[in-house]
Amino acid sequence: MEAIKFRTLTAESDIETYLKKFENFVGVKLPYDYSMRSTIVGAFKKDEMIGGYMLVTKPQFRSLMFVPDAVKEANKFFKNDQYEMMEVNGVWISAAVKSASEQLKIWSHLIWDIFLARKKYVLLMADLRNSNIRNIHSLTNPELIYEGEPMLMAGAKSHSTIRVSYTTRWQMLVNIPKYYLAYRDRAKRSTQRAKGRAFNRTMREAKP
Repeated sequence: MEAIKFRTLTAESDIETYLKKFENFVGVKLPYDYSMRSTIVGAFKKDEMIGGYMLVTKPQFRSLMFVPDAVKEANKFFKNDQYEMMEVNGVWISAAVKSASEQLKIWSHLIWDIFLARKKYVLLMADLRNSNIRNIHSLTNPELIYEGEPMLMAGAKSHSTIRVSYTTRWQMLVNIPKYYLAYRDRAKRSTQRAKGRAFNRTMREAKP
């Protein structure tokens, strides 16, 4: 099995490829200027990009821009210094990455990069319709900031409903075993479904 290698993307062509793949994955286009002031890491097998993520280590944070002002005024979290925060965005893993071990390797690399950034709070944002990302976020014991329609500026686009939360780098690190178990169970279910489809196909073909 070809090993997964990681690379920080600096070439404009690589960044554009990553942004396009993420847009195709979630249906949302990330602003180019926002992306350019982020650290973008791509996961590769041979020369093919099979996943990636974006780390934003200083304001302005896209997730907090979508939180209504009334929530910001009422939530004590917003009294914290934003330079103690970082944001994870643009996470995607190709459907071609099917094994639990490969998926875990990408998530583990992301978590280690988050840990090395040494920020106190890690901001997370998810499309409420994306159950996979929501489930992964839930493994980090996050604190909810906001859930509902995003507050959008004129012309801006995002998911129709979002969940913004935060956790800590320590929570992400100590919960790595949970990520493995979640992906192992997911891979097991995928294998069972594949076997079921193969059995049904065999039965159909055997009918006279």
